Amino acid sequence: MLKRLLAILKKEFKELLRDPLYLSFALFVPVVIIILMGYGLILDVKNIPVSFIDYDRTPLSREYRYSFTNSEYFKFHKLIDSYKEAEELIKSGECRIIIVIPSDFSRKLYSGKPAEVQILIDGSFPMRAEVMKGYVSAINNQFNERILQEHLLKSGIAKITFPISIEIRAWYNPTLESKNFILPGELVTTLMFYSVLLASLIVVREKESGSIFNLYCSPVKPWEVVLGKAIPYISVSFITYLIIFILTIGLFETKFTGSFLFLTFSTIIYLFCTVGVGVLISILAKTQITAMLIAFIGTIIPSFIYSGYFSPISSLSEGGQLVSKTIPASYFMDIVRGVYLKGIGIESHIVDIISMVLYAMVIYTLAIISFRKRIG
Repeated sequence: MLKRLLAILKKEFKELLRDPLYLSFALFVPVVIIILMGYGLILDVKNIPVSFIDYDRTPLSREYRYSFTNSEYFKFHKLIDSYKEAEELIKSGECRIIIVIPSDFSRKLYSGKPAEVQILIDGSFPMRAEVMKGYVSAINNQFNERILQEHLLKSGIAKITFPISIEIRAWYNPTLESKNFILPGELVTTLMFYSVLLASLIVVREKESGSIFNLYCSPVKPWEVVLGKAIPYISVSFITYLIIFILTIGLFETKFTGSFLFLTFSTIIYLFCTVGVGVLISILAKTQITAMLIAFIGTIIPSFIYSGYFSPISSLSEGGQLVSKTIPASYFMDIVRGVYLKGIGIESHIVDIISMVLYAMVIYTLAIISFRKRIG
């Protein structure tokens, strides 16, 4: 029994090593994806080009403008004179936000009356627009507080202390850098769709060449075939995991506070799941094109939308939460982000580990049954 399994393993490893181009492709493409996504998919909002329509043109209005451009969030673009110019700037993408200061800005403030400032934001990027609104409100509140204190001092009133103050601290990602959120998620999604894509060609490739009949006629057991073909691709995917991990920590300097051993242990279970899905697709599909399409559609969209990659699974609809339970990426995403950012160990992820183990058992059982039917 063990001899037959080892024979299949030896054959599959030879197939992998026989084609250096395919092996290079298997290891090179995930690295390219991580590098491109790591540099390109940035959610941090800084150096936003901002322009001003300043109808007041007084020292106070200039000071108000400087309160924005002196921060790291906004970068001064230009001072303009009309709404038409503002529309052209936002339409062309040269500017993302326009601040309109009214002509009676300083007069109203000096007389103790409120002054209204208009903020025009490019809403074509909703997520960025919401962040910009928050920045504008925070800077405006700081300016308001300073003006109020100066007004009270000029009126002979002692400096007051506001009854409620807020101190905000972000735990686990104090700098709120998106790379600490994006890159661990990229590790999960890349190992999901790419492992499945590679494994989806294992059996169907032999179907098209006709060599599969050698296995159908041999005394090997279905489970020996399934495991013998899966393990080499799990090994290749594991090397991919190590490369991606080194890139996230070394090249992008992503925060990592947890146990590498626990992360590696969890990754091995996860790869058994993903490669198992690919093997099952390969057994069921009749052509390589069909297998690749099923693998592509069945993994990329679910791994990005339903795994908790961009938003927590709890914020999905009931249907979305149900879909998330059918993909191993949703369980592994919790583990990876917990290990990277919070240093959480196995004691807090027992349910996720058990879920992935059960998932793998179900997938391999289906693959073995499906291969047995092909033999029959």
